[in-house]
Amino acid sequence: MLLALAAFAAFAGAARFDAVVPGRALEFPRDAGAHPAYRIEWWYVTGELETRRGTMGFQVTFFRVANPDALSNPSRFSPAQLLFAHAALADPALGRLRHAERSARALDDLVAASTAGTAVRIDDWSLERDGAAYRTRIASDDFAIDLALAPTQPPLLQGDGGFSRKGPGPGQASYYYSEPQLRATGRVVSGRESFDVHGIAWLDHEWSSEMLPDEAAGWDWLGANLDGGGALMAFRIRGRDGTTIWADAALREPGAAPAFAARNDIRFRSRRSWTSPRTGTDYPIAMDVEIEGRLWRLDPLMDDQELDARTSTGTLYWEGAVRVQGPDGIQGRGYLELTGYAERLRL
Repeated sequence: MLLALAAFAAFAGAARFDAVVPGRALEFPRDAGAHPAYRIEWWYVTGELETRRGTMGFQVTFFRVANPDALSNPSRFSPAQLLFAHAALADPALGRLRHAERSARALDDLVAASTAGTAVRIDDWSLERDGAAYRTRIASDDFAIDLALAPTQPPLLQGDGGFSRKGPGPGQASYYYSEPQLRATGRVVSGRESFDVHGIAWLDHEWSSEMLPDEAAGWDWLGANLDGGGALMAFRIRGRDGTTIWADAALREPGAAPAFAARNDIRFRSRRSWTSPRTGTDYPIAMDVEIEGRLWRLDPLMDDQELDARTSTGTLYWEGAVRVQGPDGIQGRGYLELTGYAERLRL
């Protein structure tokens, strides 16, 4: 969810874009659509799916990035708005991710992000709100995803009413909301096998104009759907020395208003690392997250969920399905994102 903040941090001229400021009320469905006056934006869907062969994880992300050097060019072929997409399927039978990526300049209806509501596409890859549900369609050489994602509860506004701090500086923030507990149904293809699937998913939508602090190396982020209808989000921004620069967490229990933790009461600790056989990067894939004294234990669905997107967004990271064990016997399923472990993120 935070991926684009650093991946495109080298774009200069933040003053050319609208600033993220506290006190702006999010409005739906308008704010579910694109915000081209801001530099960076992404829609990020993750979840776990049940198939006849067991559980699989999936991830679909669309990024919109404004290119300041081309904004004044009136040509319809100008790369003023750039779109990127990542998709992955975590199939334990394979033991690693099937993944693919795309990138293109915005071009009418072929490559576009609507400002009216959620509707973003790159050719035949898409994420759209279709009536009462979202629909995402992804087709690649060795996997495909075709899912309906039906909301079951209101959006969860992160931070202060959707204003989410990412660092100590006044501009280091995004507008950010989540839609947990999406009911997922549809089909996936993994290799030569096709599966009817059902499960639970999570959608994040963020937009911003400012980069992370200069001293940031990366981040750890968790979004988890809890059994019984709860939702947990937690992240920390890590410095180059491994210390926490900023952190935030939100817990929404069934029937209750969300509770937000103070950043000094959030701690991420590694219990087990995994070393990629391809890149030699060590990732802390099994973690404990302590939030205001309550312990949440994270364990991966499978170890190898490294995603190499260096040919599009320039990033190498671990992003995978995890099982969650919380206090008082709480159970859940979510996604953990670990960035900046190979090297400090840069364009």
